[in-house]
Amino acid sequence: MSRYKCVIFDCDGVLVDSEPIGNQVLVDMANELGANINLEYAYKHFKGHKMQYCADQIEALIPSKLPTDFIPNYRKRSFEAFKADIKPVDGVLELIKNLDIPYCVASSGPENKIRLNLEYTRLLPYFENSIFSCYAIQKWKPSPAVFIWAAKTFGFKPSECIVVEDSITGVQAAKNGGFDVVGYTAHDYNNELQSKATFTFNSMKAIQEFLVAT
Repeated sequence: MSRYKCVIFDCDGVLVDSEPIGNQVLVDMANELGANINLEYAYKHFKGHKMQYCADQIEALIPSKLPTDFIPNYRKRSFEAFKADIKPVDGVLELIKNLDIPYCVASSGPENKIRLNLEYTRLLPYFENSIFSCYAIQKWKPSPAVFIWAAKTFGFKPSECIVVEDSITGVQAAKNGGFDVVGYTAHDYNNELQSKATFTFNSMKAIQEFLVAT
């Protein structure tokens, strides 16, 4: 039995393989405005950050002000891309099915995005009543607020929970709140998680084995 009483999952890049899709849409939209960036740049500078932060970074790269409807248009275009191509992260369904402790999802994305991606990957039934969005409390990672909210809702202290994250911003948020955090490194393009997370693993199978063994 795990020494932890609750698992808190990030969504993008941990439960659903949305990072390549969402970031490519962001790159395309930024380049249409003259940013001249690529997917690697997006992973390095945008991954794990709130959308307004990403928009501000893009505005600094282009010769004019960002259109006022940039974020709504991004949501529309990315949602259509998610519907067409989103998949669950390899091995995450088996991990969830083998957990014998409570779990939930705590994400920087808006709840409709979380629900959309979980629905199209058939993961929504596992998280129907345990979704926590930074938008609901207007506090974003690296603030630990969303993780603390999730833990309190389930009746646990941070020390009794473990967070699973794939971004340095998310890892910092968990650590800031006093949580142990697993860094999922399969797409750790900046090689940052190894030195920051409490534990690191490059597959969901390895995370599953760790949670069962500890």
